[in-house]
Amino acid sequence: MADIVPVHERASVLHAALRSRLLAEPCHQPVNDWRHGEVTAERRVRLQRFFPDQPVPAAVLVPLVDRDEGLQILLTQRSAQLKTHAGQISFPGGRVEAGDGGPVDAALRETEEEIGLARTHVEVIGFLPDHLVISGYRVTPVVALVRPGFDIALDRSEVAEVFEVPLSFVLDERNHVRRIREFEGESIEFTDFPFGRHNIWGATAGMLLTLHRTLRGELPPGALR
Repeated sequence: MADIVPVHERASVLHAALRSRLLAEPCHQPVNDWRHGEVTAERRVRLQRFFPDQPVPAAVLVPLVDRDEGLQILLTQRSAQLKTHAGQISFPGGRVEAGDGGPVDAALRETEEEIGLARTHVEVIGFLPDHLVISGYRVTPVVALVRPGFDIALDRSEVAEVFEVPLSFVLDERNHVRRIREFEGESIEFTDFPFGRHNIWGATAGMLLTLHRTLRGELPPGALR
């Protein structure tokens, strides 16, 4: 059956869901929600060895561009010259520095530095639970609405390009591709989001999956309101 719900009505429902279901404050209790499969208590203990006891605080901006055709997720492709995660798809962000007032300041600052998106176009509306990543960071996803009309100026040493993915694409489970990857003798099931010539996987895909579950009304394990 054709989708006959007007675009503006779908957008208003999504806006309301975002504002009501996102966390109002950061949740620093680690949630490794990038794994899609069920994880037993025994296996969780084994997997813990891949993560540091004292992860470095970091933050990313999850920018939702409020376009007429619907909300679009703004993503970056990392430069091929970077030492870690070169060429991968990510959100703009980085380490929380001493001069930052917290994860929101860090996410906004890094976004301005990496892609030139001015914070005057950004309205922070909530948070997803922190994600631990194997590179040693505890990442706070800061979710924001972005007003169109912004300028982009890439730091080419860090970012190769930016592109947008419709939020509706991420919310459609037909676009969730489960894949098994081997890591240090463990077979781990991940969810990828193939989109055109890009494959969104790893921590970024995990955050998108958490966003999907949050909008469905599911709080990830360990998340606190």
